Amino acid sequence: MTDKSKIIFSNEISGKAQRKADKTKRKYQKKYGDDSNASYKVKIVENACLNKPLGVYDIRVNEGEGEIPFDRDKGLIVGNIRMGFGHYRISIAMASAANALGYTPYWMDLNSYPDTTCTKVIGAQNDLYSLGSRISQKSKLFNKTVWEPLNYEGFRQLSYNSSDQKNAELMAAVFDGVPRDIPIIGTHVWPAQAALHAGMKYVVNAIPDNWPMALHLAEGSVHTIQTHQSYVGYRILNGMQKGDVLKPMPPESLVYTGHYVDHELVSNLEKDCSLRIARKENDRPMRFLMTIGGAGAQRELFAAVIRHLIPFVRKKKAVLYVNVGDYKKVWEELCAEIKGLEGMSKTHFNDWSETERFANSAIEGEVSGVHAFWHANIFEAVYCTNLLMRSSDVLLTKPSELSFYPIPKLFLKRIGGHEKWGAIHSAEMGDGTLECEDVGHTLQMVDMFLNEKEMFTQMCEQIKINNTIGLYDGAYKAVKLAMGLRDSRR
Repeated sequence: MTDKSKIIFSNEISGKAQRKADKTKRKYQKKYGDDSNASYKVKIVENACLNKPLGVYDIRVNEGEGEIPFDRDKGLIVGNIRMGFGHYRISIAMASAANALGYTPYWMDLNSYPDTTCTKVIGAQNDLYSLGSRISQKSKLFNKTVWEPLNYEGFRQLSYNSSDQKNAELMAAVFDGVPRDIPIIGTHVWPAQAALHAGMKYVVNAIPDNWPMALHLAEGSVHTIQTHQSYVGYRILNGMQKGDVLKPMPPESLVYTGHYVDHELVSNLEKDCSLRIARKENDRPMRFLMTIGGAGAQRELFAAVIRHLIPFVRKKKAVLYVNVGDYKKVWEELCAEIKGLEGMSKTHFNDWSETERFANSAIEGEVSGVHAFWHANIFEAVYCTNLLMRSSDVLLTKPSELSFYPIPKLFLKRIGGHEKWGAIHSAEMGDGTLECEDVGHTLQMVDMFLNEKEMFTQMCEQIKINNTIGLYDGAYKAVKLAMGLRDSRR
């Protein structure tokens, strides 16, 4: 196989960058071992949370053999990692679309096989990224001089992709027991790269962001993107080797799909937006959904918004959903910090059937007060937001993967420079606000949603219009593309 760290889309990588990539791989080999020659058994089990609603099965590695065979005709692997909630959420969208289209989705999380070099390498990098993210929220100097430049320009360079390609060689062994002819969609670049190094034949690399970065390249796969804005940037590898004019990606390597969104949300989009408008017209309490991922980044900003909304909740002018994911400590810290919050809140903790019941009943039913959600299971923690989205009016989120979902959005300050382009795109599509870069502007926007109809109603109507042009059909298209790769080459 061609060394993917030396030449990327016919662009030669400097000797210095190649040596750095080799050194990084050797460092990980020394620290975590090299299981390239291992023969890992795999087994398929039902996903405890997602099998019933979405038909999802887990691919487990090095846990013995199972009795469920791979579906070689209808099977589709969704390759991902747990790094925050974003890549899991995109994976759920792909699995949902696959299930709706009649395929069998297999969940393959490369960060969930603790005995393998693959997971050890990913875990180490995940820990570093999480640490940087937390520090960036506490130190303006670190954020300005280290974190923003790394997320905006550092990850943009081909040299960064070169190092990732070498590291991905250490991740390929987990595919040892997986049939090579089952299509795979990677919702992070590492599963896509690892799959290619392992010899998987039909690989789609679903790029999550709206800022073209070499970080997301997996040469040999078909790359999908959610926005037209980023198409040209990726085609010409814009700025990915400073000011050099680079050889472009081949056109067949890059496909625009639109936004990656779950079937359940897309298929009910018209109804849900109409219910939102009706609640506003009838002066029903406005429902705000806050989703706090990771280790509670931006907790201080969320606390300020919650304090601001509490009087409106008491007057029955607002309802608040707070999903703290699988970080119960974040909710406990918020309650300790905000007087009266705990006493006025209904907690939906670690009872998935009750959470499902509440989310379903709230779509057309009446809701009041503050509702807090925490689930220890990562799938429940992430999917909870998806369930609550249908009955929510406004989603408060940083401009990350949730930028692309069909619900009116209030964008909080970003974490990492690349995220700002998600808010820009959403504002241009008419389904979200500008990025609010401080508490004052965030609360101003909250008040506009509460006290005015025009902006909110326009967003709901624009979501309906966007749907007519297939803006939210990206997950369906990515699934069809992956299965089509196999079918066209048989």
